[in-house]
Amino acid sequence: MILQQPSFFDWLGRNLLACPFKTYFGFDCPGCGLQRSIISLMKGDLIVSFKYYPATIPLILLIIFTGLHLKFDFKFGASAIKFAFLGIAVIVLISYIYKIYNHQLTA
Repeated sequence: MILQQPSFFDWLGRNLLACPFKTYFGFDCPGCGLQRSIISLMKGDLIVSFKYYPATIPLILLIIFTGLHLKFDFKFGASAIKFAFLGIAVIVLISYIYKIYNHQLTA
């Protein structure tokens, strides 16, 4: 029998940071799922990543765009960042309301 070596992603999955909101209040916060979503995205599983946290990919794109804007100073970069941030906040809010409505907040 061959024992399989645990992967880096397995280690990450077992060593997630604890959510202080969930620790103190006993249920998920609007950001819960982001770490698992990023791990799934690094594994290449877009669907699972989206299910864990729908705002992950837009958030990563916003971070990349912000870095590029800081380097190259795009003409309408600051406005684009503001609108993208607002859009991501709406995605987070809608997904959190969806979790509440469907009783998916873990206790």
